[in-house]
Amino acid sequence: MAEEQMLTDMQFDVLREIGNIGSGHAATALAKMLNMKIDIKVPQAVVCDFNYLVQMVGGEERLVIGILLQLSDDVDGMMMFIMDLPSAYALLRKLMFSDLKEEDSLGEMHMSALQEIGNIITGAYLSSLSDLTSLKINASIPYLSIDMAAAILSVPAIEFGKLGDKAVMIETEFDLDETQELNGYFLLIPTMDSYSRIMSSLGIQ
Repeated sequence: MAEEQMLTDMQFDVLREIGNIGSGHAATALAKMLNMKIDIKVPQAVVCDFNYLVQMVGGEERLVIGILLQLSDDVDGMMMFIMDLPSAYALLRKLMFSDLKEEDSLGEMHMSALQEIGNIITGAYLSSLSDLTSLKINASIPYLSIDMAAAILSVPAIEFGKLGDKAVMIETEFDLDETQELNGYFLLIPTMDSYSRIMSSLGIQ
């Protein structure tokens, strides 16, 4: 990897702040969807390598839900939202007013609902990024998968190598009520040209 391709600490700091703002917008969108008040704790943004990302979401073999979108137009690349199964089941119970238990299997209707939740959450995040940078960002239809964390993260891992050995992961904790928390992780991986475009739009070289 050529030295000039590596992202600077200042650039990563900017991406952290974008992540914080995006997470706040996502929480607002989720609250409107569920028609309930949702508190969000201060998002934790970390710059880390692929192996650490896997550990952040619970280890290689932990089952998680990944929602992947391809980005195009002024910003190319991909975005992924990851949540653990307890969080997904909690969202489904709130959205569908059901008594769904974690030992129950998820049907087509449940998967469709999770896909829509992911679409709204990631859409709100990307909308905030677009507003901050004045860049046009188009997102594909979200692709949803349930698998072990290592498998879910294998797709964005391929992109890591094109940007360096690190990426920015935003860990967000939403409080659905007094007893239930939703743990989610945003992973934004633009192409190197798109990183440069984002930074330039913010006046950072």
